[in-house]
Amino acid sequence: MYSLTACNHFMIAHSFRGEVFGPAQRLHGATYAVELEIRAPALDAHGLVADIGRLADMLARTLDAMNYRNLDDEKDFAGVNTTTEFLAGEIWRRAKAAIATGALAPSPPPAAMKVTLRESPTAWAAYDAPLA
Repeated sequence: MYSLTACNHFMIAHSFRGEVFGPAQRLHGATYAVELEIRAPALDAHGLVADIGRLADMLARTLDAMNYRNLDDEKDFAGVNTTTEFLAGEIWRRAKAAIATGALAPSPPPAAMKVTLRESPTAWAAYDAPLA
């Protein structure tokens, strides 16, 4: 399986509900480093998984909807603990939707995608699944 990865980052504020979160129940900020990896079993006619510029642009547009926002105030996240794990899955879902509408065209859609969110050099979460 071939892979191609684009990286970016975004900054948010949020809080969590539930005693399990301890002091993170209070409003706090996070800067996430994001890696979006797409995988394909074969290269396209140009020898690519996809155009890396298109992949980077798609990732930037996906993150822009959350960047510099307090996620507690966003209606898409009402009643949700926006944990690192949850956000990795949410970015994956939003990127999948962008791919479905042709964000990586003319390359064929990839077979699988993985989103990794790094909240520090020692802690991260990911969501990885086939796109079909």
